[in-house]
Amino acid sequence: MKFLAITLIANPPDPATGRTKPARDRFREVVDGAVLAEQLGFDGFGVGERHERPFLSSSPPVVLAHIAALTRRIRLFTAVTTLSLLDPVRAYEDYATLDHLSDGRLELIIGKGNGSAQRELFQVSAEDQWERNAEGYELFRRFWREEKVTASPRHRPALSAAEVLPRPLGEPVRIWHGSATSRESVELAARYGDPLFSANVTHPVEPYAELVRYYRERWEYHGHDPALAAVGAGTAGYHAARTSQEAVKAFRPAFQGYLAAQRNLGVEPVFPTLEDFVERSSALIGSPQQVIEKVHRYHERLGHTLLHLQADAGFLDPGRHRASLELFQSEIAPVLRREIPDPPFHPDHREP
Repeated sequence: MKFLAITLIANPPDPATGRTKPARDRFREVVDGAVLAEQLGFDGFGVGERHERPFLSSSPPVVLAHIAALTRRIRLFTAVTTLSLLDPVRAYEDYATLDHLSDGRLELIIGKGNGSAQRELFQVSAEDQWERNAEGYELFRRFWREEKVTASPRHRPALSAAEVLPRPLGEPVRIWHGSATSRESVELAARYGDPLFSANVTHPVEPYAELVRYYRERWEYHGHDPALAAVGAGTAGYHAARTSQEAVKAFRPAFQGYLAAQRNLGVEPVFPTLEDFVERSSALIGSPQQVIEKVHRYHERLGHTLLHLQADAGFLDPGRHRASLELFQSEIAPVLRREIPDPPFHPDHREP
C-alpha cells in the first residue's frame, strides 16, 4: 500500500473567531506540508482543484510546480483535475510542463468536479459536465501519445494536425479517475484501463464499495487483466494517538469545524456526532492498531492499495497533527505496506 497526503486548500473562517487566514499564509502552510510529507516518507502529495469558496485551490499546477522545486522524491498528484471545466489543450500544456520540471514525478486524478458556483464561473451546465469530462479526457490522453492530433470536439475549437508542446518527458503520466458515486467516471476508467480513485469520504462505505465492484466488472468486460486493476480511496479524517481516547479528544475541534461547515452550506450532516463519525465514516481516528484494523476492514470492501490522508491540520492543533503524521509513518504505514501489497501496473504507466 502507498500513502498520499492531500489538501484542497480550504480556507474557511475559524468558527471560534470568524477570521480567515491571509491567502499567502495558507499557501505557505500547504508548501510546508508538502515538504514535511516528503520528510516523513509519504509516497505522494496531492493538491485539489476548486473554483469557489472556501477553497484557494484554483491553480494546482502552479502550487505543485513550486512544491516540485522544493522536493526531490515525493510524487505530485492532483486531487482532482476538473477536466470538465478546462480546455484540454491548455491543461495538457500545464501538466506536461510540470512533469518535466518535477523530473517525471507527476500523476493526475481527474474528475468532472462539483459545485454550482464553479459551474456558473465557467458557464458549464450540470447536464453537460459528464460529456465535457469524457471529451476532455479523450483529447488529453491523445496529446500524451500522439505528436499531432486532429479532432472535431463539441466543446472546443477543432484541431487539425495540432502539435501541442512540450512533448512528454517519457511515458504518459498515470491518470486516475476520481469518482464519488458516478458510474460515468467508472466506465471511462475501465474502458481505458486506468486506475480508479474512490472519494470514500461523505458517506459510509456501501455506495463506494458498490462503485468499485462495478469498476472491476467493467474492467473485465473491456478485456483487461483483473490482476492489473488498481484502486485508491480517500479518508474522511485522520488522527492517531497512543490511545483511542486521546485521539478522539484531540480530533473533536476538527469535527466541530466540519459540523459548522455543513451548517453554513445548509446541509444535514451524514454523521451528526463525533462518535458516529468515528464508527461509520472512513475517518481513521484512534490508536495505531485501531487505524490499521480499520484500513483492513475498508480494504476488504474496496481492495484499494493507495490511501489518502488530509495533509492539513485544519482545526487540529498543528503540533498534535504533526505528531499524528509521524506516528502514522513510524507505526502504521510499515504494517500496511507489508500486509497490503501493491498490484503491478499496466506497462503504459510509470511505476512510482
